[in-house]
Amino acid sequence: MQVEKFYYDNKIVKWFAVATAVWGIVGMLAGLYAAIQLYAPGAALGYAPTTFGRVRPVHTNAIIFAFVGNCIFTGVYYSLQRLCKARMFSDKLSKLHFWGWQGIIVAAAITLLLGYTTGKEYAELEWPIDVAITLVWVIFGINMFGTIIKRRERHLYVAIWFYIATWVTVALLHIVNSVEIPVSFFKSYSWYAGVQDALVQWWYGHNAVAFFLTTPILGLMYYFLPKAANRPVYSYRLSIIHFWALIFIYIWAGPHHLLYTALPDWAQSLGTVFSIMLLAPSWGGMLNGLFTLRGAWDKVREEPVLKFFVVAVTCYGMATFEGPMLSLKNVNAISHFTDWTIAHVHIGGLGWNGFMAFGMLYWLVPRMWGTPLYSKKLATNHFWLGTIGIVLYAVPLYWAGFAQAQMWKTFTEEGQLKFQFLETVTHIIPMYVSRSIGGGLYLVGALLMVYNLAKTAAKGYFISDEVCEAAPLHKEESHGREHWHRWIERKPMTLLVFSLIVVAIGGAIEMIPTFLVKSNVPSIASVKPYTPLELQGRDIYVREGCYTCHSQMIRPFRDEVARYGEYSKAGEFVYDHPFQWGSKRTGPDLAREGGKYPDSWHYNHMMDPRIMSPGSIMPSYSWLLDNKIDTGSTPAKIRAMQTLGVPYPAGYDKQANHDLMIQANSIRLSLKMDKIETPKDAEIVAVIAYLQRLGKDIKAMPKEQTAKN
Repeated sequence: MQVEKFYYDNKIVKWFAVATAVWGIVGMLAGLYAAIQLYAPGAALGYAPTTFGRVRPVHTNAIIFAFVGNCIFTGVYYSLQRLCKARMFSDKLSKLHFWGWQGIIVAAAITLLLGYTTGKEYAELEWPIDVAITLVWVIFGINMFGTIIKRRERHLYVAIWFYIATWVTVALLHIVNSVEIPVSFFKSYSWYAGVQDALVQWWYGHNAVAFFLTTPILGLMYYFLPKAANRPVYSYRLSIIHFWALIFIYIWAGPHHLLYTALPDWAQSLGTVFSIMLLAPSWGGMLNGLFTLRGAWDKVREEPVLKFFVVAVTCYGMATFEGPMLSLKNVNAISHFTDWTIAHVHIGGLGWNGFMAFGMLYWLVPRMWGTPLYSKKLATNHFWLGTIGIVLYAVPLYWAGFAQAQMWKTFTEEGQLKFQFLETVTHIIPMYVSRSIGGGLYLVGALLMVYNLAKTAAKGYFISDEVCEAAPLHKEESHGREHWHRWIERKPMTLLVFSLIVVAIGGAIEMIPTFLVKSNVPSIASVKPYTPLELQGRDIYVREGCYTCHSQMIRPFRDEVARYGEYSKAGEFVYDHPFQWGSKRTGPDLAREGGKYPDSWHYNHMMDPRIMSPGSIMPSYSWLLDNKIDTGSTPAKIRAMQTLGVPYPAGYDKQANHDLMIQANSIRLSLKMDKIETPKDAEIVAVIAYLQRLGKDIKAMPKEQTAKN
């Protein structure tokens, strides 16, 4: 049979590898800066773009989509060509994909720092960037499937299964969660509201972890770990079970982020059941990875690459054991809203994603530059710095989480809450300091890697087009019975369709009843739309990232009801686009904030939190005192809300600013009575209006209606 000569494209792999290293450092720096602000709020320097609420989304997006995203593309572009015995389908599409993705990352960083955000975790980017993500993802898909179709290998290796499932599921998640109505070029409202928005967001958020931070990295594990160990994958059958069980079960687990909330109980229970089931395929994949190293443990001691891979797979096992445990209601009652969740997430992020990326880069660069690694000793030092950094990061946060939960729930003998919320914050500041030290060590290790890889490249010669020879794909003759799964491995489009069906089932079963069955979100007559001023204040609240530290969801626990007020009902949130339930309480819950304090308290608290709450770690928001409300956007916002079903009267967009100014003037006069002079069109006035509204509708309900709902 005639053998064909062709060339692998290493240039695109190099570009994505460099981007992985660069954005990794940037994302880690942003994370370290945000971590320092948790015990030194003055580090924000009094500027809006440098506050925790704006830096934290930059950190999460930079790590998820810039660092891990570029890591995925590095590994996919390298491994796919070799697994298919074919150059990428189109060099032009490869370049468009690379530059399009980097452009999205830059646009994301700039817009988030400027306060342009949807307010939905891991999906904060505004609609023009969402459109760009869709286009670039389609380009990546065309390039990937074009390569698979022109392959010279008949069967698709397990890594490619995970790449295909990743592509189709991320597309589904992104499109469904990003349905929004634009108000302007940098402002939109989520199409969903309240309970439905929460369900869609955490269906997306949990599965962004599943299908962006897990399944593609598993694909890389199935390729690079056997290559580095020079061993075949432990079990082909286990890889089949791992793949299909994982992608089917994972998609159902999103509601475990919403336990004890206003989400219907049946949806919460469904999320819990599938989260527990998820333990089996997750550990099946971990064991498949670790058992691949059987007989190679001497090599693990010698090779830094394998050290990184072993700890990465171990962290994957730890995180995927802990996740199902956190979905148990009795455990979630303790962990949710605390730093326990932050520790859990970073075991996966720092250990699984970070160490897989580091190990892959240490393996790739010497091969693409045709030279040994510059220094194994530096790589080993990086490994230990990173490992110690993870321990110093995570262990104090576990401690902090347990301390928070215990202090929140402790009552005196007289039946009163023992601790004020601020006491529960100041108590764990030493843990926050340790966290930043651990993060700092992890960052130093990454910098060592960049130096080591740069020196490796400098002493080698880059192989831009790597020559290879292989026979073209030919009709396969039957040699008796073969494994039943082999037939689907020959059909990439069939695998694509089956993957889509498998992942769509869970989301559809959870979401369709929540949207269509009215009893899942019972209405409350006293709940009214936000006034124009309150709507503007809410948008400012979202812009400043207040949801990153405050929740607006009181769970039905004795301590939460005693601390915050009546527990939250589904019908309260029907006009919330987006929902604001939060996922972490660095500050107290605000669901019943309205009327607790006078307007002047909120004014002084935003100007300098330590005036009203000595020891507070909240940054100052002094610019709200000077910035003017963007009243020019009010009519468009009202019209957008009307399109979303908010029952403002017809033509109210023309009346809205008049009502806004009347309400603003009343707050101005209230502040003046406390000797505070402020213009009625200052942003602080709008924020005060929003905060003073929170929970007021429920307080107005008759007791019998409260009980009924």
